[in-house]
Amino acid sequence: MSGTAASSPQATESSGLAPLIDRLFAEPPTTFTRDHRELFARFLAALESGAARAAEPDPGEPSGWRVNPWVKRGILLGFRMGGIVDQSVGVPHAGKGLPFYDKDTYPLQRFPAGSGVRIVPGGSGIRSGSHVARGVVCMPPMYVNVGAYVGEGSLIDSHALVGSCAQVGARVHLSAAAQLGGVLEPVGASPVIVEDESLIGGNCGVYEGTVVKRRAVLGSGVILTRSTPVYDLVRETIHRATEDQPLIIPEGAVVVPGARSIPRGAGKDWGLSLATPVIVKYRDEGTDSRVQLEDWLR
Repeated sequence: MSGTAASSPQATESSGLAPLIDRLFAEPPTTFTRDHRELFARFLAALESGAARAAEPDPGEPSGWRVNPWVKRGILLGFRMGGIVDQSVGVPHAGKGLPFYDKDTYPLQRFPAGSGVRIVPGGSGIRSGSHVARGVVCMPPMYVNVGAYVGEGSLIDSHALVGSCAQVGARVHLSAAAQLGGVLEPVGASPVIVEDESLIGGNCGVYEGTVVKRRAVLGSGVILTRSTPVYDLVRETIHRATEDQPLIIPEGAVVVPGARSIPRGAGKDWGLSLATPVIVKYRDEGTDSRVQLEDWLR
């Protein structure tokens, strides 16, 4: 996945922030000072630049990702530190705006025209402390929460959610009403991860730290959680989360909604079945042509 940590000045800055954030989280003061606020402002800037991430690629990990708990601690500090203020847009009292009341530490993020991020008018929100890269297209209404990372050229379609700390790669298509769950606590838990060039179909839900590897395709309506078994018809295996690892959807897998019968008891007698995702194929030229069509439709 793109965005692997590098030894840049930004990365050096974020590594210097980690012990300061951890110390402040472990020993919170009675009152947060101006210095604490300045530290938090540096932390938000590192998140927004992509230098600090809740999780980052690591080939040495079984999932290919390493969680950075200090980043989640920093986000939680922001909620402790902040007070509720009026962040309304326009003049709501005159019927000419939208009322918002949130922590002053987490205002809506602003993007200059030169950022290359396209936010189509119509009620979308991108919270401060999230990274949205150049070329990302945001269709209304959508939402990106604090700690999230969205890579270059991705599309976040209408009613889609990128939850807290979710990591989205480059050239990913989150279709209408797709939901990537947020994970803030416990701080060591893996966030939802969708790697480069994946397609998440409409009304999909990806939750509880599931990892969708690069170029995978989730058909409309697929739901993935830690307790979801995924039946792989091609490789004749079942993909499950374990005590130590999240559910991992293999690279290039094409996943569709399926069903499995209940083998015993009343469920069997009544002819019931349970919904379950099924891998029916792996990406080939035909699938790539279909995904290419999605690019043209942008």
